[in-house]
Amino acid sequence: MIGWSVSHFKDSALGCNAVSWAPFNSVGSQGPSGPIRRVVTASCDKTIKIWSLAEGETEWVKQELSSVPAHSDWVRDVAWAPSTGLPVNLIASCSEDKHVYIWSQTAEDTTWKRELLHTFDAPVWRVSWSVTGNVLAVSSGDHKVTLWKETLDKKWMYVFRILIVNFDGGRDS
Repeated sequence: MIGWSVSHFKDSALGCNAVSWAPFNSVGSQGPSGPIRRVVTASCDKTIKIWSLAEGETEWVKQELSSVPAHSDWVRDVAWAPSTGLPVNLIASCSEDKHVYIWSQTAEDTTWKRELLHTFDAPVWRVSWSVTGNVLAVSSGDHKVTLWKETLDKKWMYVFRILIVNFDGGRDS
């Protein structure tokens, strides 16, 4: 009988809030000996880390996205964007500190660049990419979901806001 194999790594002594898989065909996903499995983690210690496991290896290797934490409070969620065929990786991160960052990495440069998407009015709980990887949904503690899209000149633009309706039938504003 074929079963599941288990591997693990300790992300943070304070706890890990979220994990997101890298797309199979993303930049950096192929090594000399085969595919490289990668995940990105969001932690209570304010950090975002990428963990890699190369084909045939047993130890996960850690990469910090930044030497200094970008967020000033718990990182609540991370989302690795689906591969669009372009030679770039995108990761979104959100935090209790009310910030959402977009992290990018190109095939030519292995370093990750950080761009502030927006500072919200409340803690930000979740980020989620569309299936095509070109729209980012962000949910925050003020009962709003906002949608963001990258323009042709590589700037992120707010495109839509959804107000969450209360169970009693009223609308939050």
